[in-house]
Amino acid sequence: MYEFLQETVANNMTKSVRSVAPEMTVGDLYRLFAQEDYDAYPVLRDDAVVGFVTKLDALKVFTCTTDHILPHYDDRMGTTVDEIMSSDVISVEPDTNLQRVLQLMVTHRLKSLPVIDKYRHLLGVIAREDVMRALARCTKRQAPSLVPCETVRCLRLV
Repeated sequence: MYEFLQETVANNMTKSVRSVAPEMTVGDLYRLFAQEDYDAYPVLRDDAVVGFVTKLDALKVFTCTTDHILPHYDDRMGTTVDEIMSSDVISVEPDTNLQRVLQLMVTHRLKSLPVIDKYRHLLGVIAREDVMRALARCTKRQAPSLVPCETVRCLRLV
């Protein structure tokens, strides 16, 4: 398990990452979510990360407000990503320890984090699945042996 403490983002992140532009419409974003198995996209302007947009952000556009009983769905599909994205992006650098990534994900309830350099250029994404793979790899050798079936049956009967 101590091996996990040495794991960094650089060795575990996904490098080929799809991003979106702030000018993209919610309609186009919905099509992108339908085509690909992503829950969120980094938002780039001039190659720098300026935001992060999630499926939940895209859904919020269609919630009812106090001044409108029914949202105008067709109009809302024209909403742009920069209107719904989170611009307070929690990101990490490649040399960040995975234990820190895990802490950020749990504390802020995040599924993934963009990996950026000092100029805020996107280098990749580190997702929960990446952290889980690293944990599994680091704990595989220390996993306890399985309990014999007879013992399990006895425990259930008692």
